[in-house]
Amino acid sequence: MTALNAKVLIVEDEEKIAVLLQDYLQHAGMDCVCLANGMEVVPWLNANQTDLIILDLMLPGRDGLVICQEIRSFSSVPIIILTARVDMVDRICGLNSGADDYICKPFAPEEVVARAKAVLRRVEPIAVVPSPESGVVLDPDRIMAYVNGHSVALTMVEFNLLQLLITSQGRILSRSQIMEQLYDDRRTVNDRTIDCHIKKLRKKLDDADPTANFVHSVYGVGYRFDPTL
Repeated sequence: MTALNAKVLIVEDEEKIAVLLQDYLQHAGMDCVCLANGMEVVPWLNANQTDLIILDLMLPGRDGLVICQEIRSFSSVPIIILTARVDMVDRICGLNSGADDYICKPFAPEEVVARAKAVLRRVEPIAVVPSPESGVVLDPDRIMAYVNGHSVALTMVEFNLLQLLITSQGRILSRSQIMEQLYDDRRTVNDRTIDCHIKKLRKKLDDADPTANFVHSVYGVGYRFDPTL
């Protein structure tokens, strides 16, 4: 999927912001649909397909974080959160709810376009990465992992993170190295963001197979994937 043919769902109740985003994203080659009420989002997704969701948190009808969590229960479509909440704890809550990225208001529309393109680039098809010795197979078409035969639905960031760890098996990756590989603009993330993604990834792997203790912390250094430990 590329920006030239991507379909984007914009969920924003402020009409001026929604129209501005739509104009800039369509100028970049994307096809946009706008919704203004939080109650409309899940029903729309049940009837339509989209490649990216840009989701405001403060919506009439339903809170954006709750919407994000529900979407993650049935879809791995990338989600970029728009928020006027600038505290780090709010950003972490957004990532914990399943978002792939966040943008704080006020913002430049050019930044939203750049973030959208970056997320869509991460969704572009990549080769399946089997790791039979660890019992892990990645399926990029479904954005899923199979752990010893158990399926695990992942967000795009979690999928790319797991792939990075597997392809670096046995080698310690620092948080900075992970940021450089996963994000085009390192200003969008920090150490806590990476820790948050690792925590969520570990939980999903553990829920699928409690014996799959693959992702290990190396205190003060970073993380590594090693199924032999």
